[in-house]
Amino acid sequence: MAASCDGSQSDQSSTFEPGIDNIYEAFICPLTKKVMQDPVTLENGQTFEREAIENWFRECTQNGKPVLCPITSKQLSITDLSPSIALRDTIEEWRARNDCMKLDIARQSLYLGNAEANILLALKNVRDICRNIRLIKRRVRNPQLVRLVTDMLKSTSHEVRYKALQTLRVVVEGDEESKAIVAEGDTVRTIVKFLAKEPARGREAAVSLLFELSKSELLCEKIGSVHGAILLLVGLTSSKSENVSTVEKADLTLTNLERSEENVRQMASNGRLQPLLAKLRGGSPETKASMASYLGELALNNDVKVNVAQTVGSCLIDLMRSRDMRGAALGALNKISSFEGSAKVLIGTGLLPPLIKDLFYVGPNQLPIRLKEVSATILANIVNIGYEFDKVCVGAHHQTLVSEDVVENLLLLISNTGPEIQGKLLEVLVGLTSCPNSVINVVSAIRNSGAIISLVQFVEVHDNDDLRLAAIKLLHNISPHMSEELASVLRGTVGQLGNLVGIISESTTTITEDQAVAAALLAELPERDWGLTQRLLGDGAFEKIISKIVLIRQGEIRGKRFERTFLEGLVKILARITFALTKETQAVSFCRENNLASLFLDLLQSYSQDNIQMASAIALENLSLETKNLIVLPELPPPSYCVSIFSCLSKPPVVLGMCKIHQGICSLRDSFCLVEGQAVDKLVDLLDHENDKVVGPALAALSTLLEDGLEVENAVKLIVEADGLTPILNVLLENRTENLRIRAVWMVERILRIEDIARELGEEQNVTAALVDAFQNADFKTKQVAENALRHIDKIPNFSGIFAPTLANK
Repeated sequence: MAASCDGSQSDQSSTFEPGIDNIYEAFICPLTKKVMQDPVTLENGQTFEREAIENWFRECTQNGKPVLCPITSKQLSITDLSPSIALRDTIEEWRARNDCMKLDIARQSLYLGNAEANILLALKNVRDICRNIRLIKRRVRNPQLVRLVTDMLKSTSHEVRYKALQTLRVVVEGDEESKAIVAEGDTVRTIVKFLAKEPARGREAAVSLLFELSKSELLCEKIGSVHGAILLLVGLTSSKSENVSTVEKADLTLTNLERSEENVRQMASNGRLQPLLAKLRGGSPETKASMASYLGELALNNDVKVNVAQTVGSCLIDLMRSRDMRGAALGALNKISSFEGSAKVLIGTGLLPPLIKDLFYVGPNQLPIRLKEVSATILANIVNIGYEFDKVCVGAHHQTLVSEDVVENLLLLISNTGPEIQGKLLEVLVGLTSCPNSVINVVSAIRNSGAIISLVQFVEVHDNDDLRLAAIKLLHNISPHMSEELASVLRGTVGQLGNLVGIISESTTTITEDQAVAAALLAELPERDWGLTQRLLGDGAFEKIISKIVLIRQGEIRGKRFERTFLEGLVKILARITFALTKETQAVSFCRENNLASLFLDLLQSYSQDNIQMASAIALENLSLETKNLIVLPELPPPSYCVSIFSCLSKPPVVLGMCKIHQGICSLRDSFCLVEGQAVDKLVDLLDHENDKVVGPALAALSTLLEDGLEVENAVKLIVEADGLTPILNVLLENRTENLRIRAVWMVERILRIEDIARELGEEQNVTAALVDAFQNADFKTKQVAENALRHIDKIPNFSGIFAPTLANK
C-alpha cells in the first residue's frame, strides 16, 4: 500500500511501480501516475513531474485556454516552477533502496537451476535499474552480479539466453569496467557462437552486445581473435534475410574492430577489403607497408582485382619508390596484375615506366634479385593480356615496350640473370610475340642481336619446366618469321632438336602443354628443309610421332586442353617426310613400311579439325605425285608360236589388277595410289568445306590423278562417279581465292578434254563466264590454261595461237 500525503497508506500504490518497498503517494505525479524523476511545485503547492506539467501548460496555451491547475482546475496567475529538491532526494533514496533490494533478489534468482520465470524477472529488474538511474547503474558494476548474468548465456532456454544478451548490453553500455568483466574467460566466444546458432532475435541481441563491447579499444582484438567472429559479422552485413538492425549493428561492430590491424587483415581475407585499402591509402608508412604486404597474400577474384587497382593502384606505384616498402608494393601489384581488367587499369595508372626502370637499372639502390623476379612476373602478367604496347611509353625518350632497344635490354637481361627471372622475361617476350602488332619488332631485335642461338639453348633445360616451356613458346611464336634461322640452328646443334623430339615423345597418358607447343614449333619449320628432315628420320623421330598419333586416336592419350594443338603439330611434322620422297629413297621406304598413305587417309576424315585435314591432304598430294615412279609394270606372257608368225592374230594380253589410272600394279601401301586406297570420295567430300585452306589441298591431291602421262580420261570418269564434278565447278564459279581459281581452272581444262563433258558444260553460261574471267584477269600461265579450256567448249576458234595474226601483221 502507498502512503497518502498525510502519511496514510494508499491502496493504489502497487499499480504504479511494483517493487519491494512501498511507494508513497507523494512520489507519484498526478499527470503521469508514475514515480517522479524531477518533481516541481506550483504556486498553489501542487507537485508534478517537470516534463508533464510543462506539456500541460503548453497544451493550454496552444488551445487558447487559461492555464489551470490540473488538480484544482483553478487558474494560475503565474506558471513558475519550483524544484522540489527535498522530495527528489527522498524519491532517489527510496528508488536506490528499492532497487538494491531488487538486485539482491536478482542475485539470488540468477542460477541455472531456478525457474525460468524467476530468472526472466530478475534479468528484467537488472535492465530496468540500469536504464532508469545512472547512480544505481554504477552499483551494478558489482562483478558478482555481472558474472551471474553472464552465466545465464549457458541456459538451455532460448528466451533466457536472449534476455541475458539484452541485459548484458544494457549493463555494459558506457561502462568499461563491466565490459572487461563480461569479456573474461570464454564469454566473447559464446556471444560470437550465438551469431550462428541463435534464432533471428537472438542474433540481433548478440550482435548488439558485441557492438557495445567493440566500443572498447582494448576488446577489439579479443573479439577479432575469436575464431570465425569476423567471418560471421561480415556474413551478416551482406545477408538479405536478416533484419535491418542486425545488419547495421554488424557493420558498426566491424567499423569499430577496424582499429586493430589484425582485424583489418581478417576482414580482407573474408571479403571486406575496404578497411585494408583505406589504411593502405591513409595509414602511416609502417601501416601502408603492412597492408600492402598482406594484400599480396590474399586470394582475390577478378572483379576485386579491378577494384583494388582502381582504388590503390597509384598508391602502390608510389610505394615502389620507397626502398623499405617496394617489396610489399611489388607483392601486391603482382597479385592484382594477373587479370586483364586490373592490368589495364595499372597500365593507365603509369606502372610500366617505373617497372621497366627498376628491371634494367644497375647500380646503387638497385632491386635485389628476388624483387627483380617479382617485377619480371608483374611485367609478364601485364604483357600477356594482349595490350597494344607499341602505344605505351615506358622510357624517357618515348620508347615503348616493343622498341628495339627495350627488347634488346630484355634479351641482355635474360642472358645475365638466373633461371627464375629468365623464365619470367621469356614470358614477357612470349606475350609481345603473341601480338601481330609487336612480333615483328621483337623478331627484328632477336635477329639483330644474334640472340636466336641462346634462346634455342633453353630447350635443353631439364631442371626448370617453366623456363623451358616459355622458351619453346617464344620460339614457336617467332618461327613463322624466323623459320630458316631456327632450322639452321637446330640442324647445327647436337641436343636441341633431340630435346624437342624427346619432349614430344614423353611417355604420358595426359598431353602436356610442353608437348603441344614443342610439336607446334617443329611443325612450323620449313617443310622442304631436307637436312632437318634427314636428322629427324635418322633419329627415329617419325616413328615416335606415328606412335603418338595412333595412341591419341585410340584414346589412350588424352588431354582436352592441348589435344587438338598437339595432334595438329604431330600430323604436320609427319607430313614433312612426304616432301622428301624425290630426294631420298629412305623416305619412300619409311612411308611404305609405316603405311603412311593409309594413316593420312584416315586423318583426312578428322572432321572439325581443319589443320589436320589440310596437312593430310597435302601429304596425300605428295605421296600421289610419287605413285607413277613406284608402280610395278606387269610381266606380259611371251607370244605363242602362231602369233609370232602371224601378228594379225594377236590380241592385247589381259593383266588382272592393273590400275586404271597409272597403268601398272598399284597399292596404297607400296605405291601410295589414291585410286587403290579409295581416297577419291574422301577428297571430293572436302571440296565443299567452308575453309579454303582445306579445299585447296584437297583439289591439289585430286589433281595428281590428272597429270600428264596418266590415263586422264579414266581419272575424270572416276571423279565424276564420285560426284566430284559439281564441287570442282563450284570452286571455279565461287572464285573464293586466286590460288583456288588457278587450281580449279587447271582441273576443269583437264576435265573438258572429255568430249561428252565438254559438250554438256559448253551450254553452261556460268562455267563459260568463269573461264572467260580467268582468261582475261588471271596470271599468264592460268590465262593459257583457260584459253585451252574455252577451246574445248568451242568458245575460242581452234587455230594456231590466239596471238598469231598479230605476229603475222608485224
